[in-house]
Amino acid sequence: MSKQTLSFQAEVAQLLHLVTHSLYSNQEIFLRELISNASDACDKLRFEGLNNAALFEDAPNLEVRVTFDKAAKTLTITDNGIGMSQQEAIDHLGTIAKSGTKDFMGKLSGDQKQDAQLIGQFGVGFYSGFIVADKITVESRRAGLKPEEGVRWISGGTGDFEVETITRAQRGTSIILHLREDAEEYLNAWKLKQVIAKYSDHISLPILMEKEEWKDGELINPNDENGGRQPGGMVKTGEWETINKASALWTRPKKDITEEQYAEFYKTISHDHEAPLTWAHNRVEGNTEYTQLLYIPAKAPFDLWNRDKKAGVKLYVKRVFIMDDAEALMPTYLRFVKGVIDSADLPLNVSRELLQESRDVRSIREGSTKRVLSMLEDLAKHDKHTAGEGADGVTDVVSEEDKAKEGKYTKFYAEFGAVLKEGLGEDFANRERLAKLLRFASTQSDTVCVSFADYKARMKEGQEAIYYITADTLAAAKNSPQLEVFKKKGIEVLLMTDRVDEWALNYLHEFDGTPLQSVAKGAVDLGKLQDEAEKKAAEEAAEAFKPVLAKLKEALKDKAEDVRVTTRLVDSPACLVVQDDGMSTQLARMLKQAGQQAPETKPVLEVNAEHALVKKLDGSVHFHDLAHILFDQALLAEGGLPEDPAAYVKRVNALLA
Repeated sequence: MSKQTLSFQAEVAQLLHLVTHSLYSNQEIFLRELISNASDACDKLRFEGLNNAALFEDAPNLEVRVTFDKAAKTLTITDNGIGMSQQEAIDHLGTIAKSGTKDFMGKLSGDQKQDAQLIGQFGVGFYSGFIVADKITVESRRAGLKPEEGVRWISGGTGDFEVETITRAQRGTSIILHLREDAEEYLNAWKLKQVIAKYSDHISLPILMEKEEWKDGELINPNDENGGRQPGGMVKTGEWETINKASALWTRPKKDITEEQYAEFYKTISHDHEAPLTWAHNRVEGNTEYTQLLYIPAKAPFDLWNRDKKAGVKLYVKRVFIMDDAEALMPTYLRFVKGVIDSADLPLNVSRELLQESRDVRSIREGSTKRVLSMLEDLAKHDKHTAGEGADGVTDVVSEEDKAKEGKYTKFYAEFGAVLKEGLGEDFANRERLAKLLRFASTQSDTVCVSFADYKARMKEGQEAIYYITADTLAAAKNSPQLEVFKKKGIEVLLMTDRVDEWALNYLHEFDGTPLQSVAKGAVDLGKLQDEAEKKAAEEAAEAFKPVLAKLKEALKDKAEDVRVTTRLVDSPACLVVQDDGMSTQLARMLKQAGQQAPETKPVLEVNAEHALVKKLDGSVHFHDLAHILFDQALLAEGGLPEDPAAYVKRVNALLA
């Protein structure tokens, strides 16, 4: 039998040091992770067995067994799932084949409880065994291999591990934990059952433990019944009992599932230590039959914006696990949704290619999308609900269930609002529903809580558009020169500061029949909100300013597409806008920062003919320098940078001297 000693991958060694020295605050998660891994191994065998029944050998019933030996101080978790070959043991247990490990290290906060919960999120659940063990032995044989092709893997959690070939009659894997003294509480059936009931009750495989019964101690004096006995104890009977419900949680009736069980199931499938914000559990019948249990998390994962990260719900077919990240069942903009979809109609040997083409999958995707949007609409509806007297004089009574939802949509939107906006460009069918769910800050509220419906309800009489501005930050949006006339007239403007806003609003041109208008695009036209006297004064100012405008156009011909007098400015001398159909300067900047090509478009410079600096232009010997300073300052005011910052500074210094 060959035996070899190998070194851990550097990242594994780093992780093991962390596990063995830091993560003690929530020890019991090791059992959750190891049982979850055992369940996954059985799921994989069930899936591979669809095409090769011989893999089941002579043990078709899949199960997980938990045993302990007080004398040897060992705890063993055994499954009869797919098992591992020697090379797989080296690959899976000696290296972490995920770039996420470095992200895992960077995510650690020093808060032991939170750090412990990260175990599992990065495919490193096996190593959590070192939280309680100073040595781990793994014995395994892959389904389909000969008994003499088994493998034993041993490590003390330091720099290396041993691997040797063994004979193992049973298919599957046994993980033997040699417990440290501070973890001997897990050599107790009651404690193990408590932890398994808490974390693994939902697992659809039976988790078995050997039955125990109380046995009185021997008589101190065999001839004297009343002379007392030796201490009694629990003794194993040799019979095995199932200690979990052993039925998939989503297949049970809703009335039989507690909120705590729903929350624990979420934590298990998501590796999140916080309870979910809300969830929906439904059985859908019709042309396509399926059960869905969908969760909306309370916190965004750190890799929400990682394009390479696979996302999606778990797919089961007739309770047989098929795949972890079934992206075809949920649109990309809902990639934060966790949960399970169990279909009765899809073929059991479904592949990713079949998933993309199937009509049933499209039906499930549409149904699941609508369900998630309904959950969000319900949260939004009750976000600020308070009991009060209605128009009919009847006082609303807010139920405890509705009270529990208050403030939840605000929490959701703070974490996932930017992702939701992606749906405007991806999901045409649900665009109107999505538009109603969006929230923004505005010139009336720094808090991101204003919906399009709220805005419409506050629109001034005669106002014909919903006005908005996009910027990199809230401060830049609030202080933009382009808002001055709107502030003067008390017209509310939505302040949009997410990077996705500019792109998303290309797909949303109106809300409930009212057009959306960027205050940074086109000439300002307040329609009925601008009286005739103002219009006439603006026209006269533009006429009188024509000679200066012509000189400005000539001086700035390489920078500005046009120069015109505007009525949108009150206190500022100038601002930049683009044509109605042009790409905003902010979007162009974002594309360039992302390394993408952006069309070269020149902005329009709008000037305030009443401003002292603009008046100073007429007849100034520094006309050319003033013109360029005016343009560059307008660019700075909206978050851009002059093409030649040194030239800008030189011009300003020359005028200040």
